Amino acid sequence: MQPYGLTVDKFLDHAAKWFQDCEVVEADAGTVIRRTNYAALRERSNRLSGALAALGLEAGDRVGTLAWNTIHHFEIYYAAMGVGMVCHTLNPRLTAAHLAAMIDEAGNRVLAVAADLLPLARDLIARCPTIEHVVILDRPDADVGALGSHRARIWEHEALLAAHGAPVPWGEFDENAPAGLCYTSGTTGSPKGVIYTHRSNYIHTLRALQADAVAITARDTLLLGVPMFHANGWGMPFAAPAAGTKLVLPGRTLDGPSLARLIREEGVTVAVGVQTVWLTLADQAEATGETFPTLERVLIGGSSCPDALIRRLEEQLGAAVQTSWGMTELSPIGTVAPRDLPADAARGSGRPILGLDLKLTDAGGNALVPQRGVLGHLKVKGHSVIERYFRAEASALDAEGYFDTGDLAMIDEAGNLTICGRAKDLIKSGGEWINPNEIEAIVGTHPAVRHVAVIGRADDKWGERPVLIVETQGSEGDPRALLALLRGKVADWWIPGEVAEVPAMPLAASGKIDKKRLREDYAEGRIAGRKVGR
Repeated sequence: MQPYGLTVDKFLDHAAKWFQDCEVVEADAGTVIRRTNYAALRERSNRLSGALAALGLEAGDRVGTLAWNTIHHFEIYYAAMGVGMVCHTLNPRLTAAHLAAMIDEAGNRVLAVAADLLPLARDLIARCPTIEHVVILDRPDADVGALGSHRARIWEHEALLAAHGAPVPWGEFDENAPAGLCYTSGTTGSPKGVIYTHRSNYIHTLRALQADAVAITARDTLLLGVPMFHANGWGMPFAAPAAGTKLVLPGRTLDGPSLARLIREEGVTVAVGVQTVWLTLADQAEATGETFPTLERVLIGGSSCPDALIRRLEEQLGAAVQTSWGMTELSPIGTVAPRDLPADAARGSGRPILGLDLKLTDAGGNALVPQRGVLGHLKVKGHSVIERYFRAEASALDAEGYFDTGDLAMIDEAGNLTICGRAKDLIKSGGEWINPNEIEAIVGTHPAVRHVAVIGRADDKWGERPVLIVETQGSEGDPRALLALLRGKVADWWIPGEVAEVPAMPLAASGKIDKKRLREDYAEGRIAGRKVGR
């Protein structure tokens, strides 16, 4: 058979040849500000590769991006990866100290930055001596003075293309070469880097396009509501051109009115993002009565989504909700619920897609027998799963080649995965374990509950006791009614003795509930629980 390197540039090559007129749309606050097509994107991205080479960059060099979901960010993706450079996506919602540590470890020579993030970029340039060039994206009239005085050379995106853009060959490197670098959010410790190879991204894309996964086609219009700096935008910047799918990039703004306008005006059929994004859209629909006749599916990931919230999303949006589970270390898709899941079927997070294996173990790492219907520590293995963290000397895998996700999970008889919480979130009370996720899943069925979390608090007698924290939908929740849901479903000693209501649940940079911050806020008195008798 012919040698054919599995490199990600082939996705844009394919789209430019066979779906050349298919649109890629960029918006700002719900208003479309740029339109292009895959043929033009391929031509510009390829010339941008030549421009990066003219700056002295070579294969293997890291190009940092500090940007939103925009066409220029998309161009930088392919410009870097197409010639064997590494696209290092940076999360603007992290602190400057965290970002600087990532840039220093990666040794980024270029920082491509959104115009509205120049103040943050200024701080990073001062902290990071490896940055030689700064490329300003999205706005040619940006205030360069906001970057201050430094040694790095400043380029505006279009000016760089005009001065140095030139066609260059793509894909002339091994498929196992690094393509992308993304760091974990740091909510479970210091952020750690994950290197994606061209081969792992390529096969991950084929997995995402399977019929029981994301399954976008050339007939679809995809709204990318997950940031491109979050695990390669769940791989959708690769999957969309691979399938010839129209792609809608919403920019920075993901509020309800902006999303509603884009979905209606661009005829969006599939939308992907964490549940908090779609909550804003459901709020908008409920408040205005708007409908979205073209919207067929909404794919959600991140933290577990209560059944009541899923039902509300489906009712308000008029679209099927597909749940999923994944991690940065998995490229990131792990499991996806089928698009045609029966109404009475267990939701969970779906089944693994071909190319990913799951294993449940006890705390000592021993495989559980049987694997179905039992709670265990979740480990995974596959072609798009991390082998070791960036710069780490030791492998992250066990003796059988499985990666420990840190999650507790169950697999039902049909093979559906349910994430039952993080192992580190377990609460030890009186020498016995309480699983917060089980409490959260039950309380989350209450129609008034928007977000729910359970944390442990220190207790002189029991060691730890659970505290229930809720964000309700516009009205104060009744603590006794919420706790009444638990009786008969969990052991009495599991039931929290304190309930705290917060106006807005704190979210981590990844969009998940930030339990680390909840623990800190509770410990320092910023969250006050109300004691509730049984």
